[in-house]
Amino acid sequence: MNKGEREALAGLLPFEADPRLLNDRRRLLKEFIMSEIRTSAGRPRRRPLRPALLASALALGVAAAVGVPALLGGGTPAYAVSRNADGTLTITIDQAKDPKPLEATLRGMGVNAVVDYIPMGKRCSPQPRSTSFLSRQEAQHPADGRPFLIWPSDEPGFRIDPAAVKPGQTAVLEFNVSADETIAAIWANISRGPVAPCTLVDSDEAPLGPPSGWDD
Repeated sequence: MNKGEREALAGLLPFEADPRLLNDRRRLLKEFIMSEIRTSAGRPRRRPLRPALLASALALGVAAAVGVPALLGGGTPAYAVSRNADGTLTITIDQAKDPKPLEATLRGMGVNAVVDYIPMGKRCSPQPRSTSFLSRQEAQHPADGRPFLIWPSDEPGFRIDPAAVKPGQTAVLEFNVSADETIAAIWANISRGPVAPCTLVDSDEAPLGPPSGWDD
């Protein structure tokens, strides 16, 4: 998919999303995007999810602060959050098992966020989880800065802008998780009001975010 096709596809998504897939994730991404846009926009290329380690981030000179409180066996970080020179944060996830440590890390770094991991075959209930989400237009093209989820991105992981979350607002990050606990897709938005907790329910619908047409 070339740059123009990626930008056109981004305009059709409910919020800017950057699914970074291992080779066996292609089907899941196709189902998710097709359910959201209800039209064929071309088949996206598969790109590997590349976990970013603290050492490589420092070598590139982009990390001013890093949160890695959750560790896998052998000391490998389950996730990392790095603060970039422009104030944005880059999230990389190596194992999506428990979202609450990542949520706590983001809050500790100044982002009022709710984070949930959604296994395949599940989705959050209720949907939409807020009656005051930003519209697609507001989310993708804020009048006063960058969108919360910055996509497309050439960096590993997912890049967010804490400045997009205003006082009294809550950012929502939903990650679709495959059977091997790796990330298959992401949905994000900002709510101006309360956000309902995620109760996982069985579903054969697109796993992330509100149903199609929620902001029509």
